[in-house]
Amino acid sequence: MNKRSFFPSVWFPSNRAGSLAGLAVASLIFSSMGAMAQVTGSSQTTTDANGKQQQSVTLSASPSNKKSEKVVPSKDTKKELRKEKKIEPVDAGLPDKVLYDKALDATKRGHFDVARLDLQTLLNTYPDSQYQMKAKLAIADSWYKEGGTAALTQAEQEYKDFITFFPNAPEAAEAQMRVGDIYFRQMDKPDRDYAKATHAEEEYRLMLQQFPESTLVPQAKQRLREVQEVMATRESAIAAFYASHSNNWPAAIARYQTVVDTYPQYSHMDDVLIGLGDAYETEARYVRTMKLPEAAKAKLEKTYDDQAIAAYSKVVLDHSASPHVEDARDRLDAMNVPIPTPTPEQVAASVALENSRRQYRLQDRATLLVMHKPDVVLAARDGDPTLADPTPTLAPHIINKINADFTDALNPGAAKAATPAAEGTAPAPNASAPATAATGTPTAPLALQDVPKADAAAPTGSAVTSEAGTATSTPATSGNSMGVEILTPGATTGATAKPADDNGGLKAVGPVNATPLPAAEKPAEAPDAVNDVASKPQPAAQAPNANGKKNSKPEFDKSDESSSKHKKKKGLSKLNPF
Repeated sequence: MNKRSFFPSVWFPSNRAGSLAGLAVASLIFSSMGAMAQVTGSSQTTTDANGKQQQSVTLSASPSNKKSEKVVPSKDTKKELRKEKKIEPVDAGLPDKVLYDKALDATKRGHFDVARLDLQTLLNTYPDSQYQMKAKLAIADSWYKEGGTAALTQAEQEYKDFITFFPNAPEAAEAQMRVGDIYFRQMDKPDRDYAKATHAEEEYRLMLQQFPESTLVPQAKQRLREVQEVMATRESAIAAFYASHSNNWPAAIARYQTVVDTYPQYSHMDDVLIGLGDAYETEARYVRTMKLPEAAKAKLEKTYDDQAIAAYSKVVLDHSASPHVEDARDRLDAMNVPIPTPTPEQVAASVALENSRRQYRLQDRATLLVMHKPDVVLAARDGDPTLADPTPTLAPHIINKINADFTDALNPGAAKAATPAAEGTAPAPNASAPATAATGTPTAPLALQDVPKADAAAPTGSAVTSEAGTATSTPATSGNSMGVEILTPGATTGATAKPADDNGGLKAVGPVNATPLPAAEKPAEAPDAVNDVASKPQPAAQAPNANGKKNSKPEFDKSDESSSKHKKKKGLSKLNPF
């Protein structure tokens, strides 16, 4: 008896096919059971009002895997969602708004000419539009983004015009900031032309002074610190050149002192102060080699040593966290001077200043190597930059100060006597006449009445006598410290008035013959005009020849016609009217 299959032979004619079908059905059953296994339930038996028991079943689905059930939207779906979330403004369809948006899009794409054309159309067509101010600023921004010397010059003019037309707008601070950025972009290295750096410093200072409440103030301060870093680097480099190559110590001192007074946040201020101290110390060593009195030499040495000590001590006190503070300590120790100790506040301020500086990165070094830009990496990022330059120290000032020091050391009383006005005392009337007579008595300055007369016999060949100091002159009614008499009309200076013709011995100026000239006569009439040009002589009548034959050709004038072809002459003879 044959074994019958679970499935009829009609469906599966062979056992192998029936087995495969059974496995498939079993897999489907197990998968459905697995799905049902995720649903868990709990049964509860309750009693109703009639006393019968009822069983309630509560089914709960087990938590499924959220990652597998997450639906990832496509790109088109995301794009549609963004469009739905975007809310268009009310004035999106206005023509001025369309022009403004079109110009901004052209600026982003680099089509600056097209953008400026659209913005200018907006300004000319819609004078009452609310986008007038934005369009004016956008034109300046397009020039700024285009770059180049000509474009940046035009951008500066546009920004200045915007500040003039809209001084109270919040964007005015941004326009002034852009003007400073224009010069900042063109700023060159410290050893090149510094005109752009000077203009950038002026524009940033103007921005900080005119718009102190703007949100761009921190950025403007940082840019100003970077510009001043470049300016200080230039001044210190020039001072180092004077000190190392030409030994022009007054010029080096002037440059170093200017950096100390003007740029207190300079990154290499310790080097500047040490260089200033070395310059003063060199002056002191030079004084030691001079042959001067011991008292004067000691005074000069002390003057320059004190200035060098002050420079070294400033490094130790105000820049205790700087890299070269130990050099200043060594110099003070070599001068046998006690080294000062900075206060905790000074140490904290120096540490904060040095920590605010950014260190060099590989990107910065590569940029400085390739690009022709100034080095502003070590510029301070903390503190307020100087908004007004103090009076600069010049080399002539230092030279005058050195001369005054030498004069005061060699002659202590000369400086005080030379400048009595500084102490509040007026000079003596005769202080400007230090000359003395041969007898030792001081001579008074000459006055006008001391000039001898013409008939007075002088004891010597000189016209001026030297007895003014001993003779008693007539007191003048008024005068000055130079001994010059001021004459008042109608007043007499002495007991007896001088005659009117008395000229004080001077010869009167005037012609010898004082006879008045006769009155001017009427000029004679001019003669009639006569034409002096001689008239051209008329040619004589042609006479017949002696033989009775007629001349075949008329005679010609040699002065008027050529002898070869009987043509009119050319050249100067033709131009001669006479």
